[in-house]
Amino acid sequence: MSATNIVLIGFMGSGKSSVGRTFAKQRQSYFLDTDAMIESSEGRRIDEIFQNDGEEYFRKLEENTVNWLKSNVQSSVISTGGGMLVYCEGLQEVGTIVYLKVPFASIMNRMSPEELKKRPLFKDREKAESIYNERNKIYESRADIVIDADASLEEVGLRLSQAIA
Repeated sequence: MSATNIVLIGFMGSGKSSVGRTFAKQRQSYFLDTDAMIESSEGRRIDEIFQNDGEEYFRKLEENTVNWLKSNVQSSVISTGGGMLVYCEGLQEVGTIVYLKVPFASIMNRMSPEELKKRPLFKDREKAESIYNERNKIYESRADIVIDADASLEEVGLRLSQAIA
């Protein structure tokens, strides 16, 4: 069902949600954010889920979301959580995987202190950078398309449009 979906992957703060909303609007298609879906279904924020139930529980919620997307969503732009591709099987079955690649230093510069507080894995900067380095290799190896997303929202949208066309 999913070949028409565009699935945006990348590290936290790489712009998946911002780019996804803009790109979906340009394509006149639906936009889904898997983190927002999980927060809505749980009635609480991701940092609260991590704090109260742990990462393993959160990853199970992500897996359930991937399974739902596979059978229920088409012709949409989907922004995923930073670890979804790493921890969940079957994301490739959801649609075309597009990696929004942004250097770690740029991600750190993009996010405000308030944004960093909301992201559990950024509590320790060195650990976050280590996770980034590990995931970067996985993202690149599993992506159908890699986009240099260290640019303005408009430029990234243009690059994405050209790559998908």
